[in-house]
Amino acid sequence: MTNCNHQPSNIWMKVCIWIYIWIDDNSVVEFIGRIFIAAVSFLAALGFLLYGGRLFFMLRRFPIESKGRRKKLHEVGSVTAICFTCFLIRCFVVILSAFDSDASLDVLDHPILNLIYYMLVEILPSALVLYILRKLPPKRISAQYHPIR
Repeated sequence: MTNCNHQPSNIWMKVCIWIYIWIDDNSVVEFIGRIFIAAVSFLAALGFLLYGGRLFFMLRRFPIESKGRRKKLHEVGSVTAICFTCFLIRCFVVILSAFDSDASLDVLDHPILNLIYYMLVEILPSALVLYILRKLPPKRISAQYHPIR
C-alpha cells in the first residue's frame, strides 16, 4: 500500500528535506525528516482505520439480503486492516530508526534486511490489496445510451 499517503505537499516537503540533507549532511535534519515520515505514516494509518472502519460499519447496516454485502464487507475489512497495519509498522520502524542509531533503515550492507523490510511494508501489502480487489465491477450500460451498430 504504498504511496497512498503521498499528497503533493508531502512529496515536496520530502524532496526539500532530501535536498537539504544532500547539500548539508546534518543529523538534526535527518532526524526531522524521519519524524516527518513517521508522522505521515501514522496519519495514513489513522486515515485508513477511520475511513475504512466507517465504511465497514456502514456496510454492516445494510440489509442482510443485499447482493454482494458479505463480499464487500470482506474486501473493505481486509484492505483496511492491511493498510492500517503496514503504515503503522512503517511508522514504528521509522521512529525506531530516528531514535536508535543502530536501527538505521540504510542497511545497504544487508540486502536481506532491506528485502524483508520492503516486503513487509511495500510489496506484500500492495500485492494483497491488488489480489483482494482484482475483480472489477461489470460495466453498466445506460438505458438511454445505445451503441451504434
